[in-house]
Amino acid sequence: MSNRETAITRRGALKLGAGAAVIGGLGLTGTAQAARAAQVPNLSKLTPAQQAGQRVIFSYPGPTPPASLLDAISAGEAGGVIFFGENITSLSQIAGVVAQLKEANDASPVSSPLLLMTDQEGGIVHRLPGQPTMSERQIGESPNPGAAASAAGTGAGQNLAGVGMNTNLAPVLDVYRVPGNFDDEFGRSYSEDPNICAECGAAMLTAQQALNIAATAKHFPGLGAATVAQNTDLGPVTLDVPLADLRGIDELPFGAAIAAGVDMVMTSWATYPALDPDLPSGLSPEIVGGELRQRLKFRGVTITDALEAGAIASFGSPAQCSVLAARAGMDVLLCSARDVSEGQDSVAALAGALEGHDLDPGEFNIALRRVLALRDSLA
Repeated sequence: MSNRETAITRRGALKLGAGAAVIGGLGLTGTAQAARAAQVPNLSKLTPAQQAGQRVIFSYPGPTPPASLLDAISAGEAGGVIFFGENITSLSQIAGVVAQLKEANDASPVSSPLLLMTDQEGGIVHRLPGQPTMSERQIGESPNPGAAASAAGTGAGQNLAGVGMNTNLAPVLDVYRVPGNFDDEFGRSYSEDPNICAECGAAMLTAQQALNIAATAKHFPGLGAATVAQNTDLGPVTLDVPLADLRGIDELPFGAAIAAGVDMVMTSWATYPALDPDLPSGLSPEIVGGELRQRLKFRGVTITDALEAGAIASFGSPAQCSVLAARAGMDVLLCSARDVSEGQDSVAALAGALEGHDLDPGEFNIALRRVLALRDSLA
């Protein structure tokens, strides 16, 4: 079996203990499981900042990554980078940037590949020129939505792989309620029908992951009920959806994605009183640990939405919110303000919380190993 084929077979659950990594349900032989576990570094040899950094995604302004970002990567204090339109002038340019970031990572004490990600959803929400060109709404309305979604996943996967990226923050699995609302306004939802959303989401993510590009189901437990004015980037959003609707409509596509072996799930920053009246999804142990992990049995990697979002500003700075999100059960912390200092501040806050036992060291260890196991699978 080739390295690529071996990596592709890993889609499944990750069961990780605090003392040692036990990687099960991956479709690997015992020997291959041992080899995969051996790639996870001895975490006791990493500093708290290095352990924290491996869970933080950085961003930067403009087309050229600054020296501060390259230094953080080389020091083992960054786990990945998210790319936006302002970072990309052409496919060849961003491929060169990716090669530069990988070279910096070669000097890191952690050999796991960086998570190199972007939002390549399709339609108007894309960072790389090219595929997929159809929006999710266009896919959902097509004669064969599942086939169109699979083609979009293949196109996205090939596009990302062509420039050296390995993670797509797609598909969106929100089930929109009203035409023209928050998701539908920009064609970011497959359908008002949760079954079509489930079929298309599973097809897209399966096609991407067959190319060894990690897919991300978002925004759990769903933003489909948000009105056009309810934008979590700008301010607090409360979606007072009955529990039966949340589970029977909004969460249904996520259940299908989990059954299909999705690598990552991104939580939303909306508040859902039916699940937790006080905390936004990505800060809520009830939603992350209870609804997603326990009820839906998700064993992959969780990732926050942007830590600088207005919806969570009242809970503290992005760095403070990174600690709250980690405490809630989020594995990867997304710093997307196009400012390297945001990532650096989050790393420092996480490291301080780890050293001061404001974050449980055992749980931190489990999350870190889960992230590193995913990253190793993308090599």
